[in-house]
Order: sequence, then C-alpha cells, then structure tokens
Amino acid sequence: MFDPVITALPVFASYFATALGLLALFLVLYVFVTPYSEVQLIREGNVAAAVSLAGAMVGYALPIAVSVVVSHSLAIMAGWGVVACIVQLLAYVIARLALPQINQAITQGSVAAGVFLASLSLAVGILNAGCIA
Repeated sequence: MFDPVITALPVFASYFATALGLLALFLVLYVFVTPYSEVQLIREGNVAAAVSLAGAMVGYALPIAVSVVVSHSLAIMAGWGVVACIVQLLAYVIARLALPQINQAITQGSVAAGVFLASLSLAVGILNAGCIA
C-alpha cells in the first residue's frame, strides 16, 4: 500500500531540498537587493516589511512549485528557479524605480506599500508560474 510512496521518497526529498535551497537563496538575494533589513524591521514589529517579504516568498515559491511538476530533472527545475529568481528581483527593482519612495514607506511601516509590493510579487509569481507550465 505504501510501497510507491516509500519508493518515491528519495526523489521527493531531492526535489524538496532543492526547492528549499532555491527559496533560501532567493531570500538572501532579495534581502541583499532591498536597502533595508527586513529581518530587523520585522523584529521591530513592522507589518509592512513582513507583508512585503511574505509576498516575495510566496511569489517565488509559486513558480518553483510549478517547476517541480513540469521538470524531469533537478537541473531543469533549478534552471527555472534561477529564471524565477531573476524575474522576481527585476519586478522589485522596477517597482523601486517607478515608486522611489516605496523603500522609505516600508521602513516607516506603511502597510499600503507592503501590500503593494506583496501583491506585485504574487502577480509576477503567478504569471511566471503560468509561463513555465
């Protein structure tokens, strides 16, 4: 009854570990690109920073999940992960250029700015995931 599941566990573990590694790498790069420390702001109770970072994480996780489904190898999955990372980071940079005050708004705790960045990340992630499929 559980034989197919047990047999597939090594493959599951390799894809899951790769997905977690890609997510961790994305988070490191995202925090590096933003001019403020999300972790510090979140520790201080800044809801805008938390919402923005959460949206970026979910927006990146969506295309990673799709890449797991459609890829037949870890290399292809990782390749799509790199593409998704670049797309998400570019979306943030474009938002930052279009709305120069967005960074200051996040550090000041503007929930509207956090929701906007989170929504942008989710929208880009959904489109990105759809293009992978």
